[in-house]
Amino acid sequence: ARILVTRSLDEEGKSRFKTIFTFVKYFIFSIVIIMSLDATGVKITALLAASTALFVGIGLGMQKLFQDIISGIFILVDKTVTINDVIEIDKKVGKITQVGLRTTKAITQDDKILVIPNHKFLNEILFNWTQNDVMTRESIDIGVAYGTDVDLVKALLLGIVMQEPAILNDPKPTVFFTDFGDSALKFKLHFYIGDSFHLPEVQSKLRYEVYKTFNENNISIPFPQRDVHVYNSKIE
Repeated sequence: ARILVTRSLDEEGKSRFKTIFTFVKYFIFSIVIIMSLDATGVKITALLAASTALFVGIGLGMQKLFQDIISGIFILVDKTVTINDVIEIDKKVGKITQVGLRTTKAITQDDKILVIPNHKFLNEILFNWTQNDVMTRESIDIGVAYGTDVDLVKALLLGIVMQEPAILNDPKPTVFFTDFGDSALKFKLHFYIGDSFHLPEVQSKLRYEVYKTFNENNISIPFPQRDVHVYNSKIE
């Protein structure tokens, strides 16, 4: 029956249906076992009453398990996350590799496997970077010394970002003059990429090029400065 139903589905759809089918199958098996015991004369009610303390302990231990399973079904049905989605949860970023009935697996940006209990997707804030589209808007921050030609800064930044193959030309990158800082004029370079999972690598390459290009054009990237005043007090 499962093969007939999933014949016209893609691989992701087949995987999703298989997980739900497995849960339904185990649920039906449980009902059949209980009905079979009852039909053979086993007093299910008396058995349950005699094992109340045991079932309370098991119930407390299984609470999270069933919460994960129910959450997994909701995830599979409403597609909260799907394979290859890039997500951020608990300040960790990962690309979804498997959506299971109890847990979801993702690979992090440093190639570690992240195993996420499914209830976290419903109980905590989840950022799905790619659910709307594979293209995402990203940025880096830059500060330059006061007195710097701001038009030159903008031109150099746009020239740098246009040379990076991972950055999309449409929509076009933009440079914003964001603030007058304590020690620097602050800029934010916005750009779009089609693979946000490798964002740290792209940002690193841009910073290398910004530092190199600014040095070549005698543009200073300042560090925070503080004036310390020492007063001598006369003790009588």
